[in-house]
Amino acid sequence: MMEIKYTPIGIVHSPFKETKGTPIQPNAAIGTQATVEIYPEYQEGLQDLDGFSHIILLYHFHLSKFSSLKVKPYMDDRLHGVFATRSPSRPNPIGLSVVRLIKVEKNILEIQNVEIIDGTPVLDIKPYVPEFTTNDGIKIGWLEKNVHKLQESKDDGRFS
Repeated sequence: MMEIKYTPIGIVHSPFKETKGTPIQPNAAIGTQATVEIYPEYQEGLQDLDGFSHIILLYHFHLSKFSSLKVKPYMDDRLHGVFATRSPSRPNPIGLSVVRLIKVEKNILEIQNVEIIDGTPVLDIKPYVPEFTTNDGIKIGWLEKNVHKLQESKDDGRFS
């Protein structure tokens, strides 16, 4: 199998210094502010990003450890296949969050609704455009009976 390597383009600076107690999705972190420091060699790529209200951050779960293809996610007490969860414990620990973009100033992005740990390496940024995603017939599987737990669910440290 071919090895794939990525180089971070920046780093997240957030109020969450450890995994334990961190909200588990952006919707459970409404109002939480953070910054993304983009490394100077990538600053030019930020041109015109300030016209978007939301961005998609792709990042590396640097504190996560991979343990199994079956995990017990935060909002359930049953094991599920890792690919049927948003668990940070994955074969390739890649995270994805849609966050509100407040401001772009030089190489610093001010963002809101952040559930990302301080020091997390950022791999990529994409503008969020809801019209690019179809919402036709969405089903949310096992989460349908558990999604109501989102606001009170916090990281309990099980994946780091």
